[in-house]
Amino acid sequence: MSDAKPLAEAISIHLADEAATAALGRTLAHLARAGDVIALTGELGSGKTALARAFINALPRPDGRVMPEDVPSPTFTLVQTYARQPATVWHFDLYRIGDPDEIDELGWDEALDEGIVLVEWPERLGRRLPRDHLDLLMTFPEDGEGRLAILQAAGDWAERLKGLQELD
Repeated sequence: MSDAKPLAEAISIHLADEAATAALGRTLAHLARAGDVIALTGELGSGKTALARAFINALPRPDGRVMPEDVPSPTFTLVQTYARQPATVWHFDLYRIGDPDEIDELGWDEALDEGIVLVEWPERLGRRLPRDHLDLLMTFPEDGEGRLAILQAAGDWAERLKGLQELD
Protein backbone atom coordinates (compact mmCIF):
# COMPACT_ATOMS: atom_id res chain seq x y z
CA MET A 1 0.00 0.00 0.00
CA SER A 2 1.35 3.41 -0.97
CA ASP A 3 1.89 6.13 1.61
CA ALA A 4 1.38 8.80 -1.05
CA LYS A 5 -1.06 11.48 -0.05
CA PRO A 6 -3.83 12.17 -2.56
CA LEU A 7 -3.69 15.30 -4.69
CA ALA A 8 -6.29 17.95 -4.12
CA GLU A 9 -8.25 19.34 -7.04
CA ALA A 10 -6.30 22.07 -8.81
CA ILE A 11 -7.15 25.66 -7.89
CA SER A 12 -6.97 28.31 -10.63
CA ILE A 13 -6.68 31.96 -9.63
CA HIS A 14 -6.71 34.84 -12.11
CA LEU A 15 -4.11 37.45 -11.16
CA ALA A 16 -5.07 40.74 -12.81
CA ASP A 17 -1.74 42.46 -12.17
CA GLU A 18 1.49 42.37 -10.20
CA ALA A 19 -0.34 43.53 -7.06
CA ALA A 20 -2.58 40.44 -7.26
CA THR A 21 0.49 38.25 -7.76
CA ALA A 22 2.07 39.82 -4.67
CA ALA A 23 -1.14 39.27 -2.69
CA LEU A 24 -1.06 35.56 -3.55
CA GLY A 25 2.60 35.39 -2.52
CA ARG A 26 1.80 37.00 0.85
CA THR A 27 -1.15 34.66 1.41
CA LEU A 28 0.96 31.58 0.71
CA ALA A 29 3.69 32.88 3.03
CA HIS A 30 1.25 33.01 5.92
CA LEU A 31 0.18 29.43 5.20
CA ALA A 32 3.73 28.09 4.93
CA ARG A 33 5.53 26.04 7.56
CA ALA A 34 9.05 24.80 8.09
CA GLY A 35 9.66 21.82 5.82
CA ASP A 36 7.40 23.08 3.02
CA VAL A 37 8.41 23.03 -0.63
CA ILE A 38 6.71 25.25 -3.19
CA ALA A 39 7.59 24.37 -6.79
CA LEU A 40 7.22 27.44 -9.02
CA THR A 41 6.86 26.66 -12.71
CA GLY A 42 6.08 28.80 -15.72
CA GLU A 43 7.63 30.57 -18.66
CA LEU A 44 10.23 33.28 -18.28
CA GLY A 45 8.46 36.48 -17.24
CA SER A 46 5.36 34.75 -15.92
CA GLY A 47 5.70 36.14 -12.39
CA LYS A 48 7.50 33.38 -10.46
CA THR A 49 10.13 35.69 -8.99
CA ALA A 50 7.59 38.46 -8.26
CA LEU A 51 5.51 35.95 -6.29
CA ALA A 52 8.62 34.68 -4.45
CA ARG A 53 9.64 38.26 -3.60
CA ALA A 54 6.24 39.00 -2.04
CA PHE A 55 6.30 35.66 -0.19
CA ILE A 56 9.71 36.38 1.35
CA ASN A 57 8.90 39.98 2.27
CA ALA A 58 5.64 38.96 3.96
CA LEU A 59 7.39 36.90 6.63
CA PRO A 60 8.88 38.47 9.76
CA ARG A 61 12.61 38.52 10.39
CA PRO A 62 13.94 36.72 13.47
CA ASP A 63 13.44 39.90 15.55
CA GLY A 64 9.74 39.92 14.60
CA ARG A 65 9.89 42.93 12.27
CA VAL A 66 8.37 42.73 8.81
CA MET A 67 10.57 44.91 6.64
CA PRO A 68 10.78 44.73 2.87
CA GLU A 69 14.20 44.06 1.46
CA ASP A 70 15.65 43.64 -1.98
CA VAL A 71 14.93 40.09 -3.13
CA PRO A 72 16.87 39.54 -6.34
CA SER A 73 16.25 36.63 -8.64
CA PRO A 74 18.71 33.86 -7.77
CA THR A 75 19.24 33.06 -11.47
CA PHE A 76 22.99 33.67 -11.25
CA THR A 77 23.64 32.72 -7.62
CA LEU A 78 21.27 29.70 -7.90
CA VAL A 79 20.12 30.09 -4.29
CA GLN A 80 19.46 32.92 -1.84
CA THR A 81 18.53 32.47 1.82
CA TYR A 82 16.45 34.77 4.00
CA ALA A 83 16.28 34.49 7.80
CA ARG A 84 12.56 34.59 8.53
CA GLN A 85 9.97 33.23 10.93
CA PRO A 86 8.82 30.46 11.12
CA ALA A 87 11.92 29.25 9.22
CA THR A 88 14.67 30.37 6.86
CA VAL A 89 13.39 30.73 3.31
CA TRP A 90 15.60 29.12 0.66
CA HIS A 91 14.89 30.53 -2.81
CA PHE A 92 16.36 28.32 -5.54
CA ASP A 93 16.43 29.10 -9.26
CA LEU A 94 17.55 25.98 -11.09
CA TYR A 95 17.31 27.36 -14.63
CA ARG A 96 21.08 27.06 -15.12
CA ILE A 97 21.77 23.66 -13.57
CA GLY A 98 22.43 20.74 -15.87
CA ASP A 99 22.27 17.79 -13.49
CA PRO A 100 19.97 17.28 -10.48
CA ASP A 101 22.96 16.25 -8.34
CA GLU A 102 24.35 19.80 -8.61
CA ILE A 103 21.83 20.84 -5.96
CA ASP A 104 23.80 18.99 -3.30
CA GLU A 105 26.39 21.76 -3.45
CA LEU A 106 23.66 24.37 -2.95
CA GLY A 107 22.44 23.06 0.42
CA TRP A 108 19.31 21.31 -0.89
CA ASP A 109 19.13 18.70 1.89
CA GLU A 110 19.70 21.32 4.60
CA ALA A 111 16.96 23.48 3.07
CA LEU A 112 14.52 20.56 3.11
CA ASP A 113 15.37 19.73 6.72
CA GLU A 114 15.25 23.23 8.18
CA GLY A 115 13.59 25.71 5.89
CA ILE A 116 10.80 26.73 3.61
CA VAL A 117 11.84 26.07 0.02
CA LEU A 118 10.76 28.10 -2.99
CA VAL A 119 12.15 26.51 -6.13
CA GLU A 120 11.92 27.94 -9.63
CA TRP A 121 12.40 25.48 -12.51
CA PRO A 122 11.72 22.46 -10.24
CA GLU A 123 11.56 20.12 -13.23
CA ARG A 124 15.39 20.26 -13.20
CA LEU A 125 15.30 18.33 -9.91
CA GLY A 126 14.03 15.12 -11.47
CA ARG A 127 13.24 12.66 -8.70
CA ARG A 128 14.79 14.93 -6.07
CA LEU A 129 11.58 16.97 -5.75
CA PRO A 130 9.79 15.75 -2.61
CA ARG A 131 6.45 14.06 -3.20
CA ASP A 132 4.73 16.26 -0.62
CA HIS A 133 4.91 19.77 -2.07
CA LEU A 134 2.82 22.54 -3.56
CA ASP A 135 2.96 22.96 -7.35
CA LEU A 136 2.30 26.50 -8.50
CA LEU A 137 2.16 27.08 -12.25
CA MET A 138 2.25 30.70 -13.40
CA THR A 139 0.93 31.06 -16.93
CA PHE A 140 -0.51 33.57 -19.35
CA PRO A 141 -4.30 33.29 -19.79
CA GLU A 142 -5.75 32.96 -23.28
CA ASP A 143 -7.15 36.50 -23.18
CA GLY A 144 -3.65 37.83 -22.46
CA GLU A 145 -4.83 39.75 -19.40
CA GLY A 146 -2.73 39.33 -16.26
CA ARG A 147 -1.59 35.88 -15.21
CA LEU A 148 -3.20 32.62 -14.19
CA ALA A 149 -1.90 30.79 -11.11
CA ILE A 150 -2.73 27.08 -11.00
CA LEU A 151 -2.06 25.42 -7.65
CA GLN A 152 -1.95 21.66 -7.11
CA ALA A 153 -1.26 20.28 -3.66
CA ALA A 154 -0.88 17.03 -1.80
CA GLY A 155 -1.05 16.24 1.89
CA ASP A 156 -1.01 19.14 4.34
CA TRP A 157 -0.96 21.78 1.62
CA ALA A 158 -4.27 20.52 0.24
CA GLU A 159 -5.99 21.29 3.54
CA ARG A 160 -4.31 24.68 3.92
CA LEU A 161 -5.35 25.80 0.43
CA LYS A 162 -9.08 25.30 0.88
CA GLY A 163 -9.68 29.01 1.54
CA LEU A 164 -7.87 30.07 -1.62
CA GLN A 165 -10.69 28.84 -3.84
CA GLU A 166 -12.65 31.89 -2.74
CA LEU A 167 -9.98 34.34 -3.97
CA ASP A 168 -10.82 34.03 -7.65
